Amino acid sequence: MKIDEIYITHLHGDHILGLPGLIQSMAFRGRTKPLDIYGPYDKNQVLEQITKIGYFTLTYKINIHTISENGIINENENYNVIAFKTKHTVTNYSYKIEEKRQPKFIKQKALDLGIQPGMEYGKLQKGESITLNGKIITPEQVLGPPRKGQNIVYSGDTRPTDIMVKFSKDVDILIHEATFSDIHKSKAKENGHCTATEAATMAKEANVKQLVLTHLSNRYLNAKPLTDEAINIFKNTVYAYDLMKIILERNEIRIE
Repeated sequence: MKIDEIYITHLHGDHILGLPGLIQSMAFRGRTKPLDIYGPYDKNQVLEQITKIGYFTLTYKINIHTISENGIINENENYNVIAFKTKHTVTNYSYKIEEKRQPKFIKQKALDLGIQPGMEYGKLQKGESITLNGKIITPEQVLGPPRKGQNIVYSGDTRPTDIMVKFSKDVDILIHEATFSDIHKSKAKENGHCTATEAATMAKEANVKQLVLTHLSNRYLNAKPLTDEAINIFKNTVYAYDLMKIILERNEIRIE
């Protein structure tokens, strides 16, 4: 019920067929707030298909956003979501989430200007100017330099691409598919997927902090062989598992 936005990478069944059940479950629980869904599809067609499977009453509005080009597709005061097209057997968009982090508020600068703690501090930190004793004080007078926010990239299904390396440059977490082991590299090429080695190589080139591999082929009994292949290239690698939690803090990334 806490979900506000859903981002679909492409229209293969293993990436979208859970959506109708999720939407209906939200309705059964009495959801009223709108839901925004982004993806590379015809918005009228997908909305009709989602809402005509089974019997239920839709209790909230669904906003369908069609993605057709690279760039920012969602922007608010907290983050940007950027879509970029990658290389798969069908149209696939990867997503980058960029946190907007406010510059640090420097209390001493405010005190030096005669501003006492209170509502004015909050306004200045949000980027609003204030008037004190007839004098306009701008946020730049009390804020520090710009601060880099946290960033996450999610690949969807894709072959290795230069654009993935570019868009993943210096991000905190890269969640990337690694469907095959290197011994099945030809199969990866044929089906528009990556091997663990290829994903790790991109993570290394992009200088990411943490690589999380996903989308394991069911031909493998467990993910360890693929994880080992990737770690040989890029040390900070884990393979995702059900209910994994990734704790992203300012100076630390923890896997639980």
